[in-house]
Amino acid sequence: MQDSAPVGQKLVHNFMTSDSAPANTSPKAPALTGEKALSFPMGETLPALGDALEVAPGILWIRMQLPFALDHINLWLLEDSEETATGVRKGWTAVDCGVTNPGTQAAWEQVFAGPMKGLPILRVLVTHMHPDHMGLAHWLCAKFNAPLLISATEYQSATLSTHGTSNFGGVGTQQFFSANGWNNPEDQEKVNERVFYYSKMVPHVPETYRRLMDGQVVRIGAYTWRCISGFGHSPEHMALYSQEAKVLISGDMVLPKISTNVSVYTQEPEANSLSLFLNSLKKFADLPADTLVMPSHGRVFRGLHTRIAQLVQHHEDRLEDVLVACKEKAGSAHDMLTVIFKRPLDFHQTTFAMGESVAHLHALWYAGKMKRFQDAEGVWRFQTL
Repeated sequence: MQDSAPVGQKLVHNFMTSDSAPANTSPKAPALTGEKALSFPMGETLPALGDALEVAPGILWIRMQLPFALDHINLWLLEDSEETATGVRKGWTAVDCGVTNPGTQAAWEQVFAGPMKGLPILRVLVTHMHPDHMGLAHWLCAKFNAPLLISATEYQSATLSTHGTSNFGGVGTQQFFSANGWNNPEDQEKVNERVFYYSKMVPHVPETYRRLMDGQVVRIGAYTWRCISGFGHSPEHMALYSQEAKVLISGDMVLPKISTNVSVYTQEPEANSLSLFLNSLKKFADLPADTLVMPSHGRVFRGLHTRIAQLVQHHEDRLEDVLVACKEKAGSAHDMLTVIFKRPLDFHQTTFAMGESVAHLHALWYAGKMKRFQDAEGVWRFQTL
């Protein structure tokens, strides 16, 4: 069965066409590549587990361990205060939380007693629903009776995933991967068994939240922060920019070393996630060149626009690779793993790589550069036109 791209989706971002390619709307990647083209004002210095580094006045960087190949997450503490009946109460806003496990909770306890100087968390702000960001939000909010600030779509997605309906495992995910060419029986069984992958790291979500929306301004301590929504990596990611501090909390939208995962998932199998992501990067175009970027993974850096140009170029290169690979013979998302990813992938990495492979194929399909059809086994295959 051959399938044409939905008409409405074609209007999202035909970036492979001559009049709307991201390379024409973003600066070219400079001669220096990767981290060499960026500057790192703190050098190789990283905060020790349970400790913090001051990035800017009133802004602390803490770092928690993760049980993945990507072995850490950066979290942020922003000096804050609130008016009470007895006067001003000083404390902190925590940005992102780490996964739920005893080690992360123990590290937080060290932070409470050390860098936080015994002051309470007044607000918990979560950039998006992924477990390394959302995991301990329930614990922090309950411990300090603090509200959760998050976008509505991320909150609802986290709530749904915590109750077992997620994009990260189970029968639906297994069927989605199978329909895109990943049919190894042993791996498929592992995917089925991952039904509680999310809820193991995010066992609970706070019962209430305060909504963050694109363009909203949030006052935290001495600084105001503008919310910048992003799509493609997660449902409604929120980055935060402070003009006074010239600081961007980029979350997972802009990372200094790796390209953030951009996937299509089982719950939205027709998504054009890569186009959404590339369009979202344009929202950072008006930020100053000397903006200090505080990413969720990697080191604090300057060179935001350079890094965005690199990310755009990275995806354009991978798209071109896919077009070439599918020119003579139609390929599935699973076939494209070795085309898009130039390194060996373990099982955990493959679950995310599959979604990203589908995202690249869908981007080309929606742009009219490929056709899509199902073969006799029900696998979606794509061929360059």
